Amino acid sequence: MTPKIDSHGHVFAAASTEFPREVSQLIPADREEPVEKLLAEMESNRVDQAVLVQTGGNDIASHAYLLHCLKSYPQHFLGIGLIPQDVTDVAPHMDKLAGNSAIVGFRLSSLGGPRDPFVPIDIREFKAFPIWEHAAERDYVLWLYLHAIDAQLIPYLLEEFPQVRVVINHLGICPGQGKFSIDQDGRPQVETPAYNPAFHTTHRLARYENVMIHLSGQYAFSKEDYPYRDLAGWHRSLLGTYGAERLMWATDFPWIFNNPGYGKMSQIIGELLPDLSEYEYNQIGGGNTRKFLRFPDYLD
Repeated sequence: MTPKIDSHGHVFAAASTEFPREVSQLIPADREEPVEKLLAEMESNRVDQAVLVQTGGNDIASHAYLLHCLKSYPQHFLGIGLIPQDVTDVAPHMDKLAGNSAIVGFRLSSLGGPRDPFVPIDIREFKAFPIWEHAAERDYVLWLYLHAIDAQLIPYLLEEFPQVRVVINHLGICPGQGKFSIDQDGRPQVETPAYNPAFHTTHRLARYENVMIHLSGQYAFSKEDYPYRDLAGWHRSLLGTYGAERLMWATDFPWIFNNPGYGKMSQIIGELLPDLSEYEYNQIGGGNTRKFLRFPDYLD
């Protein structure tokens, strides 16, 4: 049986001595979205497993709650960590988080390369180069939600490191500077123009077999209510470009808990891609994530 796997979500505790974390407008100190809340939603909607992505700080201490969740529920979760931008030696940080835990990769928001696409490119000068190099050595996954200004740099690293498994977050849309806000429901909102140069980058990345795309975050980009039909064409475009075996469904919990709800987000792929075969639907809904991230076979 193909498991249903939510391939991107966040959980966090209220800030405390036991579980320290950064606070922000999105996640104030007293807000908590515990893993048990996510598990209850997963059970109600027949979701078997999920990927927990760190939020609330990129230092080791801030990962305490994520590590607690992965240790407490090893049959349900794999984790994605964060890396401080100012860390001078990334390898020990990555290995400390991944060692003896279910953290399988790291999320990046910047590559640190040249802003001018026409200057000579030396990827060894990218700030993120040591991260990619160590990911290649240790078989870590890289989780990319890049700023628009970095989008054109991705192929250079993919050419150098074809063995690194890469997941492009949230429909492959790369937010522009100053385009991020928080809506009335406390959810991330990204202003996305009808023409977005990052779309072309996303399509070009399809030729790299080590790249997967998240079908997630629709609420943040759509100008309509659920089921976000103004994004249906973009979903069809991604399906046509990448194929059903290179796409991964996710809810982006907890931002969707109140609007539109976890149950509706568990059905979003059927709403926006209604012509999928049963096999294609199951692969996008969990089969691809299981294979690509090497989820443990607890469900067999």
